[in-house]
Amino acid sequence: MTQTITLPLWLFILIMLFAAVTAASHLLFPSVRWFFRRRLEKAVAQLNTRLTRPIEPFKLARRHDMIQRLIYDPEVTREIVAYAEQNGVPENVAFEKAKDYAREIVPSFSAFAYFSFGIRVAKLLANSVYRIETADSNDATLANIPRDATVVFIMNHRSNMDYVLVTYLAARSSALSYAVGEWARVWPLSRLIKSMGAYFIRRRSRGALYRKVLARYVQLAIAGGVTQAIYPEGGLSLDGRLQPPKMGLLAYVVEGFDRANARDVVFVPVAINYDRVLEDRVLIAAHERGDRRFGARITVIVRFILRKLWQRLRGQDTRFGVAAVAFGEPVSLRSAAEDGVENLSRHLMTRIEDAMPVPAVPLVAHILLQDELLDTDGVTGAVRSLLDRVPEPNRVVKSANLQEEVQQAIHRMLKRGLIFSHEGHWRIAENQSKVLRFYANSVAHFMEEDAAPAAQISASARS
Repeated sequence: MTQTITLPLWLFILIMLFAAVTAASHLLFPSVRWFFRRRLEKAVAQLNTRLTRPIEPFKLARRHDMIQRLIYDPEVTREIVAYAEQNGVPENVAFEKAKDYAREIVPSFSAFAYFSFGIRVAKLLANSVYRIETADSNDATLANIPRDATVVFIMNHRSNMDYVLVTYLAARSSALSYAVGEWARVWPLSRLIKSMGAYFIRRRSRGALYRKVLARYVQLAIAGGVTQAIYPEGGLSLDGRLQPPKMGLLAYVVEGFDRANARDVVFVPVAINYDRVLEDRVLIAAHERGDRRFGARITVIVRFILRKLWQRLRGQDTRFGVAAVAFGEPVSLRSAAEDGVENLSRHLMTRIEDAMPVPAVPLVAHILLQDELLDTDGVTGAVRSLLDRVPEPNRVVKSANLQEEVQQAIHRMLKRGLIFSHEGHWRIAENQSKVLRFYANSVAHFMEEDAAPAAQISASARS
């Protein structure tokens, strides 16, 4: 016991290193984690006093605990057993597969990352790219929803900027949780997105086990009061029109709803429209090919964002026109659950359509597709006539600044090479009519001669 043992220096250092790590993990790290956890809880409690809808404990739960809760959920457990029987594998193998799915889906929400970093970046980026227009009734719509209800934003999907816009606009209300597709599973973007509370989904997965794990996560989050944002179209619109709804996540919400539960689920339709969709040509090309392969590289996106932020910081006007957001009339799931998922989804899409904002570029695009023998004054007059078909609450273009808005829209379209001037008249450039059609389609339902006036469910836009 008292004999001297000679050890190589490298082995002695290695032993001491392991000893230090072991001591820290048992003595120091728990205390440090507890200290920071307490600080975080105090910060969140302070933050919740400023939010219309406080962050629920479910969203703040440790990721490891959420994964464990998910994979040991009775419904997931039954599906694990069924998977093992159907595929002829041991149950522990099926269990590990379910655990992998849970790790892939469950986010690692950070209130600090969301409110200290994410919201600031979203605000800066949104205002660097667009002039933001919101409906006067948006704040009142959210304020009138019962505090104990779970809010689910049901949004049309025009651009990947939709995420940025609604995150920024809902910041005073609560922290949103999004479902994002495979495009976001790129490091380091994936780590940032998960820290913002988003969860990944495999849009093409048809496996029953995966769907059950995903469904139970969504249902547990809804039951836990986590504010959600869902795109019922399932992807970006390729032609500018609203797409038929897909049941997907909405079906999970309805199927997991317990009417006896005290917590209601309230769907808020969200209509988004733009003077310019950043991905418009990419989407149009995909529509012509008949696929959804967009081929956007993360490096291109990052360069674009950094360039816009840098130009904004230098005081340059970098905006592409208007991005308008309007909330429609909310729908309570408690009162609509018996309608069925299909009827509910169609009803929500109708409310999005009725609330759709109408900015200048889609109006000018519609006019030039009908008549290319107009000068600027002629286009302005035609826009004024078209606005008579658009309910007042949906008009982003107002009579007081109609001429200026039309001139700016024409200037932006000219700068992009979509139109050109010939003998004082505005004409569509070669092979650009499809781009104009893309924008005109977003408001086409207002332009039909026999279209009934939209329900007065969205308020007029403001800067």
